[in-house]
Amino acid sequence: MKNAVESREGLLIISILLIFVVFTIIDPIYIYPRNMVNILEQSVVNGFLAVGITFAIVLAGIDLSIGSIYALAIVFVSKFLVAGVNPFIAIILGIIIGAIFGGFNGLLISKLKLQPFIATLGTMSVYRGIAYIVTQGNPVLGIPDNYRSILNSNTFGSIIPVSIFILIAFVILTQIILKKTKPGTYIYSVGGNEESAFLSGIKIDRIKILGYAFSGIGGAIAGMVLLAQLGTGEPIAGTGAELNAIAATAIGGTSLAGGKGSPVAAFLGAILLSALKVGLIVAMVPTFWQYVATGAIIIVAASVEIIQKRLKRATT
Repeated sequence: MKNAVESREGLLIISILLIFVVFTIIDPIYIYPRNMVNILEQSVVNGFLAVGITFAIVLAGIDLSIGSIYALAIVFVSKFLVAGVNPFIAIILGIIIGAIFGGFNGLLISKLKLQPFIATLGTMSVYRGIAYIVTQGNPVLGIPDNYRSILNSNTFGSIIPVSIFILIAFVILTQIILKKTKPGTYIYSVGGNEESAFLSGIKIDRIKILGYAFSGIGGAIAGMVLLAQLGTGEPIAGTGAELNAIAATAIGGTSLAGGKGSPVAAFLGAILLSALKVGLIVAMVPTFWQYVATGAIIIVAASVEIIQKRLKRATT
């Protein structure tokens, strides 16, 4: 129990369980299987975004353009599908598009030495503009059912969407990449202390481009999942999505100073946010109070690390 409390993932799981208990007491309908699936389903898009943006934040950066990359993937994949491209090829192309636009962010930051906030604030507008130009500001209609069934079909008695399992696979893959591979170790090193990483021979520019490419991939997959859910390619999709992604990663304990964080914790942060929002709806809390409660949770979660550090210093 002590180890669970000391780890961020353990704290998140305990917090999620507490949310379940509180809202189940308020209204037992909260714990119904259909509602549990609803919580997971609402976590999917933000989960992909949060896991992707974790790479940028661990690098001591930020990716404000991830919502726009999300929209780019939606409109480009929509166009491919309407043009008759095989759905699986369209998905692969969508992932490549996310990696290219995300990697371009890393290029601006590493080669031009732009601050991540400024670079991605600029590309956020540029990428969103491209999405509108490609579609002339109109939604793309006629998304084929075979594409939608790949990313949005249900399993186990038509209850659990396959997108949930795709997200879990993505979380596991990115966790392995960050925790068990050299590029992942380098990402932590660069985010923790860029100067020391440079002196140790790490190719800083390559690692930053790689990290932001992964952020873009997370945004692209999120967009493709939403496209499958809605069946319409909306260029306006993803506006403000970066804020929810950052919130989930902050709740997950990813340090905005860099060098710390994990995809698993970001995923749990996304689930916690979704569980809270669904619970507030079940409890019939007015919308404006939902914003207050969500914001308060984010502030408290972001403060946990600071409190833990102070307590640790006090006991040593």
